[in-house]
Amino acid sequence: MRAVIVIGLLYLFLVGVKLLEGGIKGLGADYTDALFDSVSNPVAGLFVGILATVLVQSSSVTTATIVGLVASGVIGVEAAVPMIMGANIGTTVTNTLVSLTHARQTEQFRAALTAATMHDFFNVIVVIVLLPLEIITGFLSRTATSIANVFVDEGVGGSFDSPIKAAVKWFASIIEDLIERVLTNDTAISVVGIVLAIAIIFFTLSFITKNMRLLVADRIERSLNAALAKSGLVGMLVGMLVTIAVQSSSITTSILIPLVASGLLLVRNAYPITLGANIGTTITALLAALAAGSVDGLTIAFTHTLFNIAGILLIFPWPKLRYVPVVLAEKLADVAIKRKSLALAYTFGMFVVIPVLGILVLR
Repeated sequence: MRAVIVIGLLYLFLVGVKLLEGGIKGLGADYTDALFDSVSNPVAGLFVGILATVLVQSSSVTTATIVGLVASGVIGVEAAVPMIMGANIGTTVTNTLVSLTHARQTEQFRAALTAATMHDFFNVIVVIVLLPLEIITGFLSRTATSIANVFVDEGVGGSFDSPIKAAVKWFASIIEDLIERVLTNDTAISVVGIVLAIAIIFFTLSFITKNMRLLVADRIERSLNAALAKSGLVGMLVGMLVTIAVQSSSITTSILIPLVASGLLLVRNAYPITLGANIGTTITALLAALAAGSVDGLTIAFTHTLFNIAGILLIFPWPKLRYVPVVLAEKLADVAIKRKSLALAYTFGMFVVIPVLGILVLR
């Protein structure tokens, strides 16, 4: 019975995340498309990718949009690559926001914020290293072009609909329809949706955390962490498969937050799952590009996949580098539990202020 309750709470949690995405997307819809116009500076393109993903709350939506723009010739491959990298950073805002819901419980907040921001730090470090290399050599886009040519020549195409995503979207749509019947102003609809989403997330997370501890015995908890600790590849595979199933890395990484906060999953065992989610989230754009059959569109989609694989190979295989993002996240969490307002300031600054200023200055 408790397992059924947890599954129901997880479903409501995902509905809350979906409503949050829809609300923020509604507020940002008028600005997103304009962001992609006339961007020539690669660093500005990076910030565009971050901000666009924050506005639509989905790196899959951002990358699919970029794939479409590249396929139609609106922007070039060279300009699109930094945007794809920015989308990788922007997608982590959801789980960072989710971690803030644990602010009242110090130890849970420390674990939750660490689990959320280690993803931030990993993506930022990878971008700092790989973006200059890509600008100088074009190694990612060139490799992606070669792969894309093979797929287009063979005429490969396909589509995929996630039943989990469809089930969540169905209930979220019912709630959105009810809000729209009461309100007529688009901004008011978005704001009410965001407030309701945050309330649902707070409610479900508090009960998920309590029930997870009661549901899973200590012996099973140790076995789970032992299995993930044996090989980071296991965690990566789990993260990749779950993200492909739900078609959202935000959902995968957001689910990890209550697991880590409740102590069910250790931070360092959750770490490779987030890296696997980075790879899994590229499937939507890949399938869309394969169906479209455009070489340039496929190039960008494969560039996204290669970028995430290259990022893992850059950091994870090397023991001295592997946990640098986790250590940085732990230090941020230690500071944030003393002054919790800094966690909010970090989130707003990282995902809104810096990208906006960067676009205004460099565009």
